[in-house]
Amino acid sequence: MWTATVLTLFPDMFPGPLGVSLAGKALAGGLWALETRDIRDSATDRHRSVDDTPAGGGAGMVLRADVTARAFDAVTPLAGRPRLLMSPRGTPLTQARVIELAAGPGPIIVCGRFEGLDQRVIDARQLEEVSIGDYVLSGGELGALVLIDACVRLLPGVMGNVTSSDSESFSDGLLEYPQYTRPQVFEGLAIPDVLTSGDHGKVAAWRQAEAERLTRARRPDLWAKKGLTQGAPKRPKNATDG
Repeated sequence: MWTATVLTLFPDMFPGPLGVSLAGKALAGGLWALETRDIRDSATDRHRSVDDTPAGGGAGMVLRADVTARAFDAVTPLAGRPRLLMSPRGTPLTQARVIELAAGPGPIIVCGRFEGLDQRVIDARQLEEVSIGDYVLSGGELGALVLIDACVRLLPGVMGNVTSSDSESFSDGLLEYPQYTRPQVFEGLAIPDVLTSGDHGKVAAWRQAEAERLTRARRPDLWAKKGLTQGAPKRPKNATDG
């Protein structure tokens, strides 16, 4: 079973939002498992100390290598599982990486706090630093929740429509096209005629064009990676001939 193991100073933050909606139903149904471990349980002094002042001086505190390593080494199984550290200096989390993680046995996620984690345990335990964005949070727990949710929704049996993720943002290197539903007219704004035309080829072409338009306008970095140009539009995947 796909299992996410989270090392944290605040285990009560879990499952949090992972306990409701799709992820929560799948968790209750045994489609995946969540294990939280309190890093403080690996402290050895009577105060259950987990941090100390930064070597070389400076503000804040740093999570100790020895305590965090003991917490990490107590996880079973360790072999073959991704070893992640949620960190603002980490590699940005992408949908491609999420797909890889969802296809595996489930990650071990260390949640940093304070000024971070002693570099020696990062190196010694070969932790992969992962970021969910270019901003700083109070700790890694919120990032871990985001990462786990992104993975869980891709697990077999979690989403009701197995094809519903095929056209989502980033699934094909593009942002998702706009979505509409009833009523037909809302505050004077109508659903685009093409979407109610019944012509599946035209619908597919419209959605592809809109995905390209939005990606070009909002995420030029993704647009450049796709290698698309206005003069060479991509053929829609579901377009029919005729």
